[in-house]
This record gives sequence, structure tokens and C-alpha cells, in this order.
Amino acid sequence: MTSTPSTEVARRAGGRGRADPPDRIDDGQTDAAALDADFTAFVAANGAKLLRLAELMTGDPHRAADLTQTALERAYLRWRSIDSDPLAYVRRIIVNSYRDWWRLRRNRERPTDQPPDRPIPYDLADRQAQEAVVRQALHALTRRERQVVVLRYYADLSEAAIAQELRIAPGTVKSTLSRALGRLRGLPALAEHKNS
Repeated sequence: MTSTPSTEVARRAGGRGRADPPDRIDDGQTDAAALDADFTAFVAANGAKLLRLAELMTGDPHRAADLTQTALERAYLRWRSIDSDPLAYVRRIIVNSYRDWWRLRRNRERPTDQPPDRPIPYDLADRQAQEAVVRQALHALTRRERQVVVLRYYADLSEAAIAQELRIAPGTVKSTLSRALGRLRGLPALAEHKNS
């Protein structure tokens, strides 16, 4: 009597919930259909137990279903190499996946009904108005003057570092910076904002 692959898998599944690795075919490749049948038999025998385990850990049936599905996907990809107890292997995947999810969840922001009370140490509208005036003043400068001013006062680079960054002489940086600051001092918007 010849047995079909599915009856052979069912016979080998016995009490362990998993069939032995399928026989190799002549060319040395594992029979994919037998592996699929083996994995299907394992899921049929143990899927409910694994889902219940995940539900008890998470307390959320939807999260448990996702966790179980993820664990079974990972196990399926490594099904050929799982030699010992496959149920313990999949349980370990569920536990590790849940721990990873919990770590990620703990480090994320959580929505609340009320935002936390954190006083802003400055007037936000005043700060935005000041930034708009500075941006407008910077646009009044030439491209090179704007680059030199931003690198000097925003990036806090030295004149030598600015010269190296822009590939110009240090003397050019000094003269450009002096000319740009003179132009900025003459802008009425900056003078007006400074006095208020």
C-alpha cells in the first residue's frame, strides 16, 4: 500500500504535533508540498493553543491574532531548520515578539484626553514674529553675505572655518561679514524690533 504525502504527514505527526522532516527527493531538494502539509498539520494541531497563549499575554484578542500570525510566519520561513520541539520554538517567537512590541509601545507617545501642562518659557507669537523679521533681513543680503552671517552666528564657526567651508580667503570672510553686519544694522525692521 502506498501512502499519499498527506497521510504520511498525518501518520508522522503522531503525538508531537509536527511531522518529521519530509524525505528528500532524488535531486536532494526538499519536497515543498510535503513541507507545506507538515506545517499545515502543525498549525491545525497547535494554532488554537498558540492563539490562547498570545491572548493571555496581551489581553487583546486582535493583538494576539497579529502576534500569532507573525510567529507562524517566522516559523514557516525557518520550518526546514526547526529540528527539536517546534511548539516551543513558536512559543518563543510569540514571547519575543510581544516583548519587542511592548518595548516599542513603552517608548512611543501615548494620546491622552488632555495635553500635559508645560509652560512655554517665551511668548510663541513674539518669537515667531522675531524669526520672520530675521528671515526677512537675511533675504536683504547677498547670497555670500547670507552664507557668511549664517555660518558665523548660527553655526558658530570661526572665520577660518568659514573660509575653508566656502573656499574663500579669510580676509574675504572678514570684509563680507563686516559689510553684511553694516547692512543689517541699517535695516529699519531690525532696529524697530530691537527697540521693542
